[in-house]
Amino acid sequence: MIRVGPAGWVYRDWAGIAYPDPPPRGFDPLAYLADYFQTIEVNSSFYGPPSAATAAAWVRRVEAVPEFRFTAKLWRRFTHEREAAFTRKEVREACRGIEPLHAADRLGALLLQFPWSFRRTDSNRQWLDDVTSTFSRFPLVIEVRHESWNVPDFYAELVERGIGFVNIDQPLFKQSIGPGAAVTSQVGYVRVHGRNHADWFRKGVPVEARYNYLYSTEELKPWVARTRRIDKATRKTYLITNNHYRGKGLANALMVRSMLDRRKVDAPPDLVAAYADQLAPYVTRRSAGESPRTVPEPPAARPGSRRSSRRPSGHSR
Repeated sequence: MIRVGPAGWVYRDWAGIAYPDPPPRGFDPLAYLADYFQTIEVNSSFYGPPSAATAAAWVRRVEAVPEFRFTAKLWRRFTHEREAAFTRKEVREACRGIEPLHAADRLGALLLQFPWSFRRTDSNRQWLDDVTSTFSRFPLVIEVRHESWNVPDFYAELVERGIGFVNIDQPLFKQSIGPGAAVTSQVGYVRVHGRNHADWFRKGVPVEARYNYLYSTEELKPWVARTRRIDKATRKTYLITNNHYRGKGLANALMVRSMLDRRKVDAPPDLVAAYADQLAPYVTRRSAGESPRTVPEPPAARPGSRRSSRRPSGHSR
């Protein structure tokens, strides 16, 4: 089964594009988007571990869609902040927001996303082995962006340990790993980041700008073909669109879904209006009188609850 969806479900620049602005009372963006997409990648878990209660609430909010699955990014402490060894306490913190998704059979994959600077050195191979061993009870997939990892031994190691390889589309520079359709476990995974070469590595650029890219049909066709090949060799496959600026990843996810299914698919009316020309061949839209999904308003945050001040606007909540 192929599930297609975006990375994250709440961004400030999605208002009036992905969902209504202003939203109706009790509007739940997660439940709303779960009506259109079969998966969503949790982004906020990268910036700080969610609480068990928060993760359990996510599960409840998609109860109406039994086939929906989350994927989640592992906390960056284990992928980007590697100056010192991680602790048992940090492992417990990271697991607390993943366990409820896993226990409810709503976790499709736990994504270990490493930066381009993470090259295939002896020390980095040891770090990767430590991290994957620590979180081995979850269905793991690994994203590496440097070409040095593109060697047969690495793929063989992943196959031996049942860890999935993330096939990515990214701006290609010297020693950037290129597109592929590698399968190393029963979980297939594809992430498309956009091709914004000008801003990808430019210092001082807001994170949103790096992902400001809308794929054309011709650019997506090879990924549709690769995803089909991956799906034939796996039990479940995920394609995540991370080009999230102004909902462009949502539009591209719907285009991919339509191309995979060879039919028009349902789409959020606001998104259809925002990307009318691009989406016209691929989507239908619900009647104007159909109300978006709402849920009871959540309780207020408890005093002293931790919120990461470094978390970018938007991302999953």
